[in-house]
Amino acid sequence: MPPALSRVSRILGWLILAAVTVATVAPIGYRPVSTMPVSIERFSAFAALAFLLSLGYPRHRWQILALTIGAAGLLEALQLLEPTRHGRVADFLVKVVGCACGAAASLAIGLLWPRPAGARDGTEASRLS
Repeated sequence: MPPALSRVSRILGWLILAAVTVATVAPIGYRPVSTMPVSIERFSAFAALAFLLSLGYPRHRWQILALTIGAAGLLEALQLLEPTRHGRVADFLVKVVGCACGAAASLAIGLLWPRPAGARDGTEASRLS
């Protein structure tokens, strides 16, 4: 994957994590509303998060999967501290499936678009040639 694309996917992944964090732990009145069912929103957000971070850090896909699942669990637990929110196991499981699908999609892209020989985390091993 070109280094610029890897860098962009990293930045977008971290921005999505920040946005999901704010949307998840803020009072319910501040939660963005769409016409999609909330389970689809949860799944999509965490699939995009895991996909972008896994794409940005291709040598650390398992760690990214663990990070995104851990973030999903932590965010569900943090909702218990906000009186207008509720953390539920079912919501957490939807997010976990999203994380797994996003990471799997990243793996599929990585198999179809292999890194150049000697590349590490999407960057060339030697920029002198």
